[in-house]
Amino acid sequence: MANKSTSEVSHGQLPKTSSTCLTESVTAVHDFEVANYRLLDGIGVGKQVRSSYFSVAGFEWFINFFPDGRMADYADYTSVFLDRVIQQNDTRNVRTKLTLNMLEKDGEAQLTKCDEIDHVFSSAKSYWGYFRFVAKAKLKSLSQANNGFFIIRCVLTVIKEPRTEVKRNTVVVPQPNLQDQLCQMWKDGQGADVTFSVDGQLFKAHRCLLAARSLVFKAELLGPMKEKETHCIKIDDIDPEIFEALLHFIYTDSLIVGEHHKEGEIAKLQHLLVASDRYGLDRLNVMCESKLSECIDVETVATTLVLAEQHHCKDLKEACVEFMAPRNVLQAVMETDGFKHLVASCPLVMKELLPWCPVVSSPFD
Repeated sequence: MANKSTSEVSHGQLPKTSSTCLTESVTAVHDFEVANYRLLDGIGVGKQVRSSYFSVAGFEWFINFFPDGRMADYADYTSVFLDRVIQQNDTRNVRTKLTLNMLEKDGEAQLTKCDEIDHVFSSAKSYWGYFRFVAKAKLKSLSQANNGFFIIRCVLTVIKEPRTEVKRNTVVVPQPNLQDQLCQMWKDGQGADVTFSVDGQLFKAHRCLLAARSLVFKAELLGPMKEKETHCIKIDDIDPEIFEALLHFIYTDSLIVGEHHKEGEIAKLQHLLVASDRYGLDRLNVMCESKLSECIDVETVATTLVLAEQHHCKDLKEACVEFMAPRNVLQAVMETDGFKHLVASCPLVMKELLPWCPVVSSPFD
C-alpha cells in the first residue's frame, strides 16, 4: 500500500489558524399605492409620479412610475423604475436583488409576475426597471373595476460588502479528572491523617473525605462517638482486598473488580456488597447488586440469595429467585453447599421457592 505524503501525515500536528468570509444582506418591502389611474392617464410621455423615500441598509430609494411610458417608443405601456438617491461625491456601488410588481387594491392578487433580478446601483446607473411594465389598455380595463387603484410593490435586498473575520480557535475544556487526582493522592498518602489496620495490612486515608462519603465513617472519625484513637483504627472482620476496594470506591466512585464471571470476583462482589451496607455506601451497594445480578450461576446463586435477603437487595433477590425457578436448575442448586447455607440462614426464602417447583421434595421433610 502506498505511503501517505509527508504533508498529509503532518498537517494534524501543524499550528492551525482559520478565518471566515461573511456576507450579510438586508431585505425590505415598500408598497407604492396609486389612486385614480384614470386621472393620471394622459399625463404625458416621460412624466412620472414617485413614491416617498424609503431606507434600506442605510441607502435611500424611491419608486418612479410613468403612467404614459418613460419614452415615446413605449407610449402604449406604463413604465416603472427603482431609483437610488445618490448624493454628491457618492461613488459607492450597491449590489441588490429586487422585484417590481403590480398588485390589485387589496394587495392580494398580483397583476404582474416579474422575476427577481440582480442589479448594481452606481452613480452611472442609479436606477433599474421596466419600460414595458403593464399595457395601458389592460390597466384601463382593470381601472374600471377597482376605481383606478393599484399597488406597485418593491421587494429589495441590499447585499453588503463581504467581510472576513478571524476564526478563533475553540477553547478545549479538559475532561474532568478529579477522581484520578483523588485516587493518586490516596495512593501516595499525601496529607493522610488516619490509618486503618486491616488484618495486619495498613491503609492510609483522609478522614474528611471518608466522612463526606459515608455517614458511618463520619460518626467514627468526626462525631461524638468517634474512636478514641483515630490515628490508627483496627478492623478485623473485613478482608484487606475488600477494604481496599471500598476505599477505591470512596476516592473514585468506581469499582475495582475485574471479570465478574470468575468465581473469585463473584465472591469479592458479595463481600463488597456486605461492606458497602455496613458503611452506608448506597451507590456502591447498588453497583454490586447490579453486577451480581448479571453473573448468577448454579454454584453461587444460593449464597447470593442469602446476601440479597440479609441486606435488603430486592432486585437481586428477584433475579436469584427467577434463576432458580426452573425445576432442573433448582435441583442442581440443591446439590451445592451454598444451598445448605440458604436453608439454614433463610428458611422463609426457601418456602417462597417451593411453590414454584412442587415436584421437588421439601428440604425440611
